[in-house]
Amino acid sequence: MANRDSIHRFLFENFPVRGEIVHLDATWQAVLERFDYPPHIRTVLGELMAATALLASTLKFSGMLTVQLQGKGPLHLLVVQCSNRMALRGLARWNGDVPVGTLSAMTGDGRLAITVESPEEGHRYQGIVPLEGETIADCLQNYFRDSVQLPTRLWTATGAQGASGMLLQRLPQQPGQSNVESDDWNRVQILADTITADELQNLADEVILRRLFNEDDIRLFESAPVSFRCGCSRERVERMLRGLGREEVESILEDEGKVEVRCEFCNKAEDFDRVDAIQLFEGEGPPPPAGKLH
Repeated sequence: MANRDSIHRFLFENFPVRGEIVHLDATWQAVLERFDYPPHIRTVLGELMAATALLASTLKFSGMLTVQLQGKGPLHLLVVQCSNRMALRGLARWNGDVPVGTLSAMTGDGRLAITVESPEEGHRYQGIVPLEGETIADCLQNYFRDSVQLPTRLWTATGAQGASGMLLQRLPQQPGQSNVESDDWNRVQILADTITADELQNLADEVILRRLFNEDDIRLFESAPVSFRCGCSRERVERMLRGLGREEVESILEDEGKVEVRCEFCNKAEDFDRVDAIQLFEGEGPPPPAGKLH
């Protein structure tokens, strides 16, 4: 159907509330192809990927947005990154058996960190709040309330084929617009709360908006593509190994016979044999004798 792997922005014409709807199909499947996640971990990771895409769409930045949940429970790490070009990647880490239940039951006490990095502009922002809430949506809504002071609601759903989400955000009053009455904001939230996971995942965006807000004037913008993309590369691995230093790389070679670096996000491995490792440190001194790096 239409609107797959895309994000759609919309505005309420008569009061300053905006929204976004995102669908991740091939993007979500690309994550699942690389790791075998248990079903309930897949669910929360898919929800976080949809929510991160929604969050990225509300920001103006040139670089990378990282949303990271760290807890003290069995599911101790969830990370999703989204670039300003809406390229996503994500991962989950856990120990032992993760209970089926709420997010708080799976992660335990912890924190939610949202980091925006814009290398070209030399800017870095990070907001950290306690990991509170029963769902991914709860945690991010608490972040908007406590750190951004911008009323925001999210709805997410994850299925076998994809992950989807919807965001509503109450904006500051703009010139020429009437104030957002509390009744208006409350009303659109109540209407949005009627959406089901099946509808969010399977209906076209136009149908979703017409079903939920048929009495409101809504402007729906052109959709933008969303994709899976991992930023790892052999060049980045080479820089990392140089940072480790020749002595450490030599030690790994002595123990393992090669250096293998595997990307946590896409599971791609880069292998370096002794010749490759020697080339990493060219210019630091004379070539080492055969069989050694120094």
